[in-house]
Amino acid sequence: MNPPPGESLDDLVTAPWVRRSRRPVYANRWIEVVEDVVALPNGRETIYGVVQCGPCVGVLPFVDDDHVVLVQQYRYVAGHPTWEMPTGGVHPGEPLEEAARRELAEEASLACNELVPISRFHTSKSVVDETAHLYVARGLVPAQAEPDETELVRTAVRPFPEVLEQVLAGDITDSMTVIAVLTAHHLRTRGRLWTATG
Repeated sequence: MNPPPGESLDDLVTAPWVRRSRRPVYANRWIEVVEDVVALPNGRETIYGVVQCGPCVGVLPFVDDDHVVLVQQYRYVAGHPTWEMPTGGVHPGEPLEEAARRELAEEASLACNELVPISRFHTSKSVVDETAHLYVARGLVPAQAEPDETELVRTAVRPFPEVLEQVLAGDITDSMTVIAVLTAHHLRTRGRLWTATG
């Protein structure tokens, strides 16, 4: 693509797109789909569909230095059950750490004495507006919580090196879990896992 006269390709690549209008298409209690008309830096316009999910959290719970708790549940879109860490959406107005502790209780029936942020990322760079906030937890104790009515979950304690190998082999595919495990491994090897700041 040749940039307009007087503009460089670098300017076009980094210039923001400008929303001209927004049309709601669909909404339920978890997501909203909108269609925007967007002005591009090169003077053209296009439509852009966006799925808005709100923020989400994930917690990788460490039983000890070498074992973590994973949960297994059937994932409708994937079409099969997956092993992953406890994850879920943040309720409106809910602090992120509170949401992480709630998800840990709901999915793994656990509370924790220590919760450390390790990463923040966009789950999609394209059409899904969702930011994930990842934590590691330790000092685990049993907790009572009401699971979400759509969640049928079982838990297992797994050796962390085994979980890491499953991530590297592509057997664990949940993006939040993959990023949390790889980040935790990186921080563990440098002795910084429990001092991370996300």
